[in-house]
Amino acid sequence: MTVESTAARTPRRSAGSKAGTTGTKRTRTTKKDAGTEPQLVQLLTPEGKRVKNAEYDKYVAGITPEELRGLYRDMVLTRRFDAEATSLQRQGELGLWASLLGQEAAQIGSGRATREDDYVFPTYREHGVAWCRGVDPANLLGMFRGVNNGGWDPNSNNFQLYTIVIGSQTLHATGYAMGIAKDGADSAVIAYFGDGASSQGDVAESFTFSAVYNAPVVFFCQNNQWAISEPTEKQSRVPIYQRAQGFGFPGVRVDGNDVLGVLAVTRWALERARGGEGPTLVEAFTYRMGAHTTSDDPTRYRGDEERQAWEAKDPILRLRRYLEASNHADEGFFEELEAESEALGKRVREAVRAMPDPDHFAIFENAYADGHALVDEERAQFAAYQASFADEGGN
Repeated sequence: MTVESTAARTPRRSAGSKAGTTGTKRTRTTKKDAGTEPQLVQLLTPEGKRVKNAEYDKYVAGITPEELRGLYRDMVLTRRFDAEATSLQRQGELGLWASLLGQEAAQIGSGRATREDDYVFPTYREHGVAWCRGVDPANLLGMFRGVNNGGWDPNSNNFQLYTIVIGSQTLHATGYAMGIAKDGADSAVIAYFGDGASSQGDVAESFTFSAVYNAPVVFFCQNNQWAISEPTEKQSRVPIYQRAQGFGFPGVRVDGNDVLGVLAVTRWALERARGGEGPTLVEAFTYRMGAHTTSDDPTRYRGDEERQAWEAKDPILRLRRYLEASNHADEGFFEELEAESEALGKRVREAVRAMPDPDHFAIFENAYADGHALVDEERAQFAAYQASFADEGGN
């Protein structure tokens, strides 16, 4: 079975290993000892080969060539938008950007598994899921430019605003899921978070509440191997999906670079939620190809060899190989998609440059209701700093 049993696995002690026995040496528990070996759901190999899976094949059994091309298109356009946003930040048009490069399959596969009436609670990196929910890519960029606090109506697409506070959205999702269950709705909720957020207390609390109240929520962890500069092994002694065991609901690890596998597993988890079977933890095992954000330098904490190994598992190349080998797409399709991606990049670029400049002094306006001497002093210092650029330009 791929889905881990929630029953506890307690190793038996040997007769001579009781606590307090003279001469025994206490050994340190290794990561391998702490849980069963990770099992990975995979329907599409890095070489683009379709492999059978008795549990999850049925969730993608009816997928058509057109739908497969649609998944490929989603990933390509999402990557193009992401690359454009990164370039815009480097050109000074955005204050910051969190790239999803390498995580397209995890986001498109899970996003396309949702129904229109499901509700999504993202972090700040779910650009592919936003695309699946119909959020205009240009609307994602206003917050990163500093001209709004979100840019879209969450209830128009059942896609909540981006959450910057790490892990807090899992509690919001759990509360919302408990609410729709009380309302008698048959929809589900999906909450996204990263491997680093799995160390947050908010995530543990959301696991507890969702299990106890049998909330219809899927916790979707994109394990991209690095929580900024900390590797996953600094976050957990066991594979992340196995943590669900301690809270009393199932967890499953899926190849996060396999869009078919992610689609199948997420559909299964969402059906469980809608059917009243409670929460599920999905760990999409993937990799962040780029920096954590544009303020990060990943070369300081990881080597090129690691990235090169994951580039061979590229989610887009994987599906393209399958499409070509199955004769589901011809060269004309790929050429048209390339033109479409360039048009998307141009549209996003023009939309961002048409946005107003952010109000540099807005941060000082609502710090205190009645004003504050220290804030006034900081505002004056910042004003002088801003004015210095104009003086330098005049010289």
